[in-house]
Amino acid sequence: MRRRPAFVIAAAFGVFVFLGLSFLLARGLTSSSAERGKVLEVLEAQASGDATAVLERLPACRAEPACAQVTRARVERLERPGDVQILNYRPSTRLSLTRRTGTGRVAWRAGDGLPVVQCVRVRRDGPLTGGGVQLLALSDPIGLESGC
Repeated sequence: MRRRPAFVIAAAFGVFVFLGLSFLLARGLTSSSAERGKVLEVLEAQASGDATAVLERLPACRAEPACAQVTRARVERLERPGDVQILNYRPSTRLSLTRRTGTGRVAWRAGDGLPVVQCVRVRRDGPLTGGGVQLLALSDPIGLESGC
């Protein structure tokens, strides 16, 4: 049997497009995991009372003196002993192929302490714009059932 070159070219193009879209989708879906990991890092620094480490993970807040001052005061109030556990995390966005800024909601606790709920301002780059995650700000605690 003799295959036509047009069919082979079309099939190869289809496979190429499928693999490219699969790669972009996989990178976009793993951004939520990267975001959660960064949020855990900042919460661990906050619970340990290390305001400098919190501000290192929030460069946009560190650049604003008022935000940095409020963050230092918040870290003092929220220092808690024990390992930090994320009880529930709602990411800032489910899937984004380009840059998007949004607000995530995290419920956490340290050790056997009571839960704390905070909002996290996040800028996420999708796979088309680099795929990075940057935390912008962390809110004061909100009510257990409150939205951000």
